[in-house]
Amino acid sequence: MAWQSLKIQAGEETAEVLSDALMDLGALSASIEDADAQTEDEQPIFGEPGEPPPGMWQHNVVSALFNDDADMDKVMSALTESTGLSNLAYIVETVAEQDWVRATQSQFDPIRIRDDLWIVPSWHVAPNPDALNIVLDPGLAFGTGSHPTTHLCLAWLADHLQQGESVLDYGCGSGILAIAAKRLGAGTVLGVDIDPQAMVASRYNAENNQAADVSFVLPNDMPPFEADVVVANILSSPLKLLAPALAGHCRKGGRIALSGVLAEQAEEVSACYTAWFDMHTPVFMENWTLLTGTKR
Repeated sequence: MAWQSLKIQAGEETAEVLSDALMDLGALSASIEDADAQTEDEQPIFGEPGEPPPGMWQHNVVSALFNDDADMDKVMSALTESTGLSNLAYIVETVAEQDWVRATQSQFDPIRIRDDLWIVPSWHVAPNPDALNIVLDPGLAFGTGSHPTTHLCLAWLADHLQQGESVLDYGCGSGILAIAAKRLGAGTVLGVDIDPQAMVASRYNAENNQAADVSFVLPNDMPPFEADVVVANILSSPLKLLAPALAGHCRKGGRIALSGVLAEQAEEVSACYTAWFDMHTPVFMENWTLLTGTKR
């Protein structure tokens, strides 16, 4: 069986209207994505802990999945009638049937960070049983260890984390950095993420890696916490926005490690942290960078 994927360009005022209308018209699923993701125009849409979310992206792609026999011309006609929106820019793509579990798992092989540190998907056997192997099941949260930004953060933790240091992983995703820090000898470790699914995946992965004492919380549930080491592997826009908050969670003399930053964004992001940190020489991998600093 195949499906049809309908993708519609939408502004911030119309995205949710279109998404809801498509579900009413028989869509199997509907989602809203940032049309500017992975570009310099990407927008964070979350506020600081305790603040209301600031809303929708300015430029969106509304995606809806339909059965293969759905008449997409009729769907678009009905959508125009029900919403009063006309001249909608859209495309229709065919999504072929496949074993989605196997297809997803085939994308992830064990990842060597160093000879003594590997990230091993839960469906694989560890290539080096004597290494520190972080067994990972991403679940519905971001973070498999395959991306250069995660690789940069893991390598930095392995090289610089000292025994017993406290660690804050802000934007923890699947929990990989928090779990690795604990397994590398950290003391108190706290993971924070805005995605409730990250809490589920992180706690599951922590239990499977003898790191059940690592805490994972949503931002609004975050306790007062000043860490020896703060790591944040997110994106450049939220990293700039979060600079005061992340600096506030790092003790004097502590260190920060930031990734999710394109090489051409490194100078701008680094400048946002110089009010609190002595920033070190960036480290690059492919077109991504790791920014580190020591708090004054």
